Amino acid sequence: MVSALPRTGGRRALLAAAAALAALGLLLWWLLPLGSPPGPSGRVTLATGVRSGVYARYGELLEHDLRKDLPRVDVRLMNTAGSLDNLGHLASGRAQFAIATADAVAEKQRLAPREAARLRACARLYDDYIQLVVPKGSPVTSAKDLKKLRVGVGADGSGVQLVTRRLMAAAGLDFEQDIEAVRVGIDQMPLLLEEGKLDAFFWSGGLPTSALQEVAARLPIRLVQLADLIPALHGQGGRARYYRAAVMPADAYPRVQKGQAVKTIAVANLLVTTDRQDPVLTEAITKTVIRSRDWIGHQVHAAQNVDLRTAVFTDPLPLHEGARRYYLSEKP
Repeated sequence: MVSALPRTGGRRALLAAAAALAALGLLLWWLLPLGSPPGPSGRVTLATGVRSGVYARYGELLEHDLRKDLPRVDVRLMNTAGSLDNLGHLASGRAQFAIATADAVAEKQRLAPREAARLRACARLYDDYIQLVVPKGSPVTSAKDLKKLRVGVGADGSGVQLVTRRLMAAAGLDFEQDIEAVRVGIDQMPLLLEEGKLDAFFWSGGLPTSALQEVAARLPIRLVQLADLIPALHGQGGRARYYRAAVMPADAYPRVQKGQAVKTIAVANLLVTTDRQDPVLTEAITKTVIRSRDWIGHQVHAAQNVDLRTAVFTDPLPLHEGARRYYLSEKP
């Protein structure tokens, strides 16, 4: 018959066994991701823009970082006509996140208030600059000179067309009657200009836009100032409050500008989602958007302007709960 351990010896053995189990548990917690819940999972679609625009390129680079940071999330990109189109995809559920200009969001709120009530912002990204492009020898020196000309105005559903309509009104021109509006995007407008099928085109995008750089390498072009329209544009009331006077720096398109800055108009871009999105997922995506700025900015210059200090200014949308949680966690 085996004799019982002495009371003091048994207590020591039990304490030693407990300590060993605790040490083993700590080791397993350190080696395996048992100490925190798994990251978000599922599929999300990000609506961007036309293939040769800055939205699309920014989306491609952001997708790369999202896949790295959120390996359990299946990220898909959707090419679209632009901002208004993107907001429609959000409202229908075909996309869960989208890039859109602030003026397009305000227009959505005006036209479809019930759908727009569910929109939420993750971050203010970078500004789009309105660019009026003409052949170098064109007599056009203001948007007021576009009367009776063939003008690329952006595809239906694009932010380009939205702002072009407002600029035409500011120039005293009727969009439907005074110009020949060619409703195509940046994927087609440069070629049509080269072929002599357009006299001018408008583009709203980050600086620089690769499609403009490419056409400038083949065709002498010029950027037309838009500063003379600002008083009349702001005179349109509340809907124009998202536009600000801006200057395209001389090095935005060196081949075109020849050291000269161009006065124009800018509008903020937002990363938008809806109140249906999971706060944990939205917080994680917002974190990647902010932290990927430097890497993406090396390839998409406009992304260098994504900044933690300004990202929270998402007028006219409130922040999503998950995005707000991220920004609060980053406060010192």
